[in-house]
This record gives sequence, C-alpha cells and structure tokens, in this order.
Amino acid sequence: MLSIDLDFRRGAFRLQAQAEIGDGVTGVCGPSGSGKSTLLALLAGLLKPQSGLIRFDGELLADGKRFVPAWERHFGLVFQDGQLFPHLDVQANLLYGYKRLEPAQRRFELQPVLNLLEIGPLLARRPAQLSGGERQRVALGRALLYSPRLLLLDEPLSSLDERLKQQILPFLRRIKEETQVPMIYVTHATAEVDYLANRVMQMDAGQLREHATS
Repeated sequence: MLSIDLDFRRGAFRLQAQAEIGDGVTGVCGPSGSGKSTLLALLAGLLKPQSGLIRFDGELLADGKRFVPAWERHFGLVFQDGQLFPHLDVQANLLYGYKRLEPAQRRFELQPVLNLLEIGPLLARRPAQLSGGERQRVALGRALLYSPRLLLLDEPLSSLDERLKQQILPFLRRIKEETQVPMIYVTHATAEVDYLANRVMQMDAGQLREHATS
C-alpha cells in the first residue's frame, strides 16, 4: 500500500495529492503540464516535497524530517524514451540494476524476463540498433530485473506510433498479470489506462483526484 499526502511547490506551480494506492495498476491521467511527471518524481525520490508524507508498505519514505533518496526506495522507473545506456549492449542494460542487488533481493531472473518481453534475440545489440518498441521493452525488462517494490511508468508509450503502442500494451498487461508488481502508470491517453488499470486517478492543475466516471 502506498500512502501519500503531498504538498510541493516549484515557482508558480503547486502540486497537492492525497491518496491510498493499493496493488495492481493505478492509472494517472491528465493533460501536459498538469503535474503527472512531477508526482512520479516525488514518489521515486527524485524530488523532495516541502511538506506531507510518503509511506510504502508501512515504511516512511518522506515527511518533514525524513527523506529516503531514490536509490534506497527500490522502485523501478520507466521513462517515455527508455533512457538506455547507449554504450552498453542490451544484455548489459538489462543486468545493470540486477548485478547491484544481493542474491536474496532478486525476485526475477534474466531468462523469464526475456521470455515475458520476447527480447532474447536482442541481447547483443546496442540501443541505437533497436526500434522504439524494442527499446521500451528492454527498458521494462531492466526495471523488472531490478526487482522493484513498485514500478513507476512515466508516459512509456507517448513517443511511439499507434502501431507500436498496440504491440507494447499486451506486454504491459502480461507484466501486470504475471509479475504482480504494483504499478503507477502516468499518461494522457485514457485508452491505455482503460486497457491496463484497476483504478484511474486524474491530475489537473496539480490536484490529484479520483477519475470521474459517467
């Protein structure tokens, strides 16, 4: 369970968010500039809230005094462009976080992730040799092999054309169903969260609220 009660200011922008988020996929929708990516950065530990708290599975990650940095939260983060290391091949990218874990911390192994995302034939390639869809599948694989407690996805399909989006969405559903890692999925595309999410929330002008249904 993720509990948040956040107040964050940057210039004229203010984000306020209160929510209790459970297992499965929680979609966060909203227009560009509404604060969706800022919310993920706060959850990941890349930004520090001025006040409020973040608690995950009973562990306090941020309040007025305590702040757990990103590298200690053990969350996975996938960006819209994948952000793979260009000088490493696919296998080295996939194993980057995995190799930094103690064996007891590893929930996933390489071969099952390769099978899940169908990226086994790509291991020797560099990111420049991959299509957009392949890069995103490798980015997802790298995040999973880090054995995250929570997976944060920041518009992971927004840079792909419609054909590639339709290819990647079934892989995201397989991750949801086969790994049981809770996910927060940020997007402006409601069709994506309709396909994936157990729950949808709306971000509008820095305010997070339950998505209104007709």
